[in-house]
Amino acid sequence: MAQMSMNKVIHGAFRRDLKRFIDALDRFPAGNQTRAQQLATAWENYDDQLTHHHTGEHEIAWPHLKRIGVSEELLATMDAEHEAMAGALAKARVAISTLARTASAEDAATAKSAMLSLESSMLTHLDHEEAEFESVYLDNIDHDEIKAMGKEFAKVSPSRGGRFFEWLMDGATPDEKAAAASNVPGPVLAVIKGIWGRGYRKNIAPVWRS
Repeated sequence: MAQMSMNKVIHGAFRRDLKRFIDALDRFPAGNQTRAQQLATAWENYDDQLTHHHTGEHEIAWPHLKRIGVSEELLATMDAEHEAMAGALAKARVAISTLARTASAEDAATAKSAMLSLESSMLTHLDHEEAEFESVYLDNIDHDEIKAMGKEFAKVSPSRGGRFFEWLMDGATPDEKAAAASNVPGPVLAVIKGIWGRGYRKNIAPVWRS
């Protein structure tokens, strides 16, 4: 299987979920308040995961990457792309909130348009980040700075960790699953997901099975 950083695995989940939203909104049954609430629940998780990831990159990843030679200029460009995404994210947030209240066909179309705009800015950023950093992560996998970065990212509550890994693996490719398993021991991952991933399995995963 192809080598892949944990960062790219996470990017895969962002891409995958956004396509799910776009498809669901394209097929949204007008007037279905239950479906609107389901999508709002899934969106709350997605919004949180994306915001947490980008905040973590700025506060944790960038300082470590700078210390292994990544330029300040490139990191500043990444932050500028994050800002562009934040604007699109805010519009999608409002659109989904409105749909949750109205469940109207018009607001579903507006939400879909907002998701497409978010997808455009997000894919531009994710593709750029991977082009610049994927080889850096893989070539420096045993570097002290990369190891320290991983330990900092791992300092989250069990509840966040469980929800994160359930979300991350929901629809992941074999390569993505293998890459995640290489970063977190299988038994540990099973316990985290099994105990603290219940909320995701109960409230969010079914949204994409409907």
